[in-house]
Amino acid sequence: MKKIGLFLALVIVSGFVGNSAFAQVVIKYKDARLSSDERTADLLSRMTLEEKLGQLLCPLGWEMYEKNGTTVTHSKKFEQLIKDQHVGMLWATFRADPWTKKTLENGLNPALAASAANAMQRYAIDNSRLGIPIFLAEEAPHGHMAIGATVFPTGIGQASTWNPSLLEKMGKAIASEVRSQGGHIAYGPVLDLTLDPRWSRVEESMGEDPVLSGVLGAAIVKGAGAGDITNKEHVISTLKHFIAYGVSEGGHNGNAVHIGNRLLHEKYLPPFERAIKAGALSVMTAYNSVDGIPSTANKYLFTDVLDQWKFRGFSVSDLISIDGLMGNHHVASSIQDAAILAATAGVSVDLGSNAYPHLISAVRQGLINESIIDSAVYRVIRLKFEMGLFENPYVVPEKATLKVRNTEHRELAKRVASESIILLENKRNILPLNKKQKIAVIGPNADNQYNMLGDYTAPQDPEKITTVLEGIKAIVGDEQVEYVKGCAIRDTNLIQIKEAMDAAKRADVIVAVVGGSSARDFKTKYIETGAAIADDAGPSDMESGEGFDRATLDLLGKQMELLQALKTVGKPMIVIYIQGRPLNMNWVHENAEALLTAWYPGEEGGAAIADVLFGNYNPSGRLPISIPRSVGQIPVYYNKSNPQGHNYVELTAQPLYSFGYGLSYTQYEYKDIIVTQHAPFDVEVSFTLKNCGEYDGEEVAQLYLRDEVASVVQPVKQLKHFEKVFLKKGEEKQINFRLNNDDFSIINKDIKRCVEPGDFTLMVGSASDHIKLTKKITITSK
Repeated sequence: MKKIGLFLALVIVSGFVGNSAFAQVVIKYKDARLSSDERTADLLSRMTLEEKLGQLLCPLGWEMYEKNGTTVTHSKKFEQLIKDQHVGMLWATFRADPWTKKTLENGLNPALAASAANAMQRYAIDNSRLGIPIFLAEEAPHGHMAIGATVFPTGIGQASTWNPSLLEKMGKAIASEVRSQGGHIAYGPVLDLTLDPRWSRVEESMGEDPVLSGVLGAAIVKGAGAGDITNKEHVISTLKHFIAYGVSEGGHNGNAVHIGNRLLHEKYLPPFERAIKAGALSVMTAYNSVDGIPSTANKYLFTDVLDQWKFRGFSVSDLISIDGLMGNHHVASSIQDAAILAATAGVSVDLGSNAYPHLISAVRQGLINESIIDSAVYRVIRLKFEMGLFENPYVVPEKATLKVRNTEHRELAKRVASESIILLENKRNILPLNKKQKIAVIGPNADNQYNMLGDYTAPQDPEKITTVLEGIKAIVGDEQVEYVKGCAIRDTNLIQIKEAMDAAKRADVIVAVVGGSSARDFKTKYIETGAAIADDAGPSDMESGEGFDRATLDLLGKQMELLQALKTVGKPMIVIYIQGRPLNMNWVHENAEALLTAWYPGEEGGAAIADVLFGNYNPSGRLPISIPRSVGQIPVYYNKSNPQGHNYVELTAQPLYSFGYGLSYTQYEYKDIIVTQHAPFDVEVSFTLKNCGEYDGEEVAQLYLRDEVASVVQPVKQLKHFEKVFLKKGEEKQINFRLNNDDFSIINKDIKRCVEPGDFTLMVGSASDHIKLTKKITITSK
């Protein structure tokens, strides 16, 4: 009877074929009523070894479509990949930049991108034996790296907002734009801690602190879907780069890292763990090695640690980093050996797809167990089922036009830019500016659109990008402004210093916009990974961005000569740094009336900067990374381990500006700290914050902790909690922070997290070096 009942149920589910009384039995993996695990297990059991390996390959996607006028379809190369390698994933299909040779003219707008995704998806499903849809993975660290997408500030600017709720909204917007164009996986956020500003990818990171990076990264992941990929607006978030990529030797991108296992758990792993708990379902390897083990071959990281965190997603190599096990790290003698090392370590997907095809012969030669391949394939396919791609693989191109860079997202980009701007100096309260003043706008970054955007940005419609000059003119009008570029970022042939000085003499105030550039142009050369190569042949502005490490932090070209010349004019000077890393600010600190950093503020950056200059927005950004006085101080982060460093012979050990620092047009008072211990490891800290100045504004209240005596060396102080608080002038609020077991815990000598009873100092303030309130407490084990 049970067999008959099962047969009848299958008949009802599958329906009749024509007028036949016979029904086709539903194949389990095609039955949407079953769980993703059941469907995955069934599909996996039907796959050949070649089909399995295909799901672990992620080749370059921009070669997989062909555009002809206003129509787009899949390419012949894509057909060949499906036929020969059963490819189940593509990377950066909609990417446009000089490396891909995709421009505004031959690249894809949002609607065409959606059409291309549909065409490739349809071909993959119709022309694979088992009808498996493909994943499209897209770069999206500060907006989808595609033509027409919203460009938000880069990671270091995002971190400068200190605003998790705002970044959650940004994560939601980015996810919506990626999914509406047919993408499924968003590469970002970047959670590499950055302790050396010479490193070329500082701009992508969220700074030097594990708590700030973790909280903000988790917020972005939450906004992108929090791991609920059944929603068509959500993406799989890929965290970059696992692990300790931003502290390479000498600041060289991808170089060796020398840190111990305890420090790894204390500082570098926590941001990733927090983001995974928030719902991240993918983790990318790094190009570096840690204590001699290349990240892409580190089984401890990609099997042991991720399993301990109950990670249920998949890992992916950074672009051709598996190949690098042979060619760069020299720990493999062949590409097959490299593939075996990575797969055995637990790396699921080969981004670049050169190495993992060799696993087919490795399995057949008995060099690697097929169960390792099965495990990796299982992780990938299960998420395809969870995302509903087997039932709904296509998108509506018309919706992409409506969702991508819509009014709401542009306004959000401006808000993130506004909150990312940090006021570092404001002598004699010269800011905000009087709108009736005559303004000389000077400098290489004053009216340079692409220098506003940062690395990992596609070409964009110039009408959609606002420069500082345009933002200022929009507020005060053309007649109040005179602009001279003055010089370039690096090119010393373009010199307009005399013209800049003449303009300054005719003005009431100078706004000088200097700094750096990550803008890639068609003169820049690239290596196979897409990183840029420094080249003496051309006068490119580019001095930051992947592959552009620095030996100094000085302003390049004639920028310092320009500033020094402007100073001699005798007019008040406001200096704005548009930059991808903390550059040398010593002279400006001493000589300018006001100093701001806006990092790379994105497409609405010019409007946001202008709003700050004229008081339409009270600056609220705070430093997520310390700004050194000299490269000789590096590393100069705030939470160094005891003992407190002493001064150098010729220089203080303190940075020019410390982590957490930033000024406002108003003033804030901290008072009345109360500490209540509800339980041994449950401590509430409350205090009153008052806006005692003349402007409404936002303050970032910060709580730091120092463990006075511990079994292993601890930081001199460590951020534990923070809150961005809006206060009208004269308003005060009670702020409450709750510390728990994790806040008081350490990683002991046995690499175990524990709380050691003892004395702790609580410090509340506006920056790591601007502590306003302190309180000592004792934690007991009872």
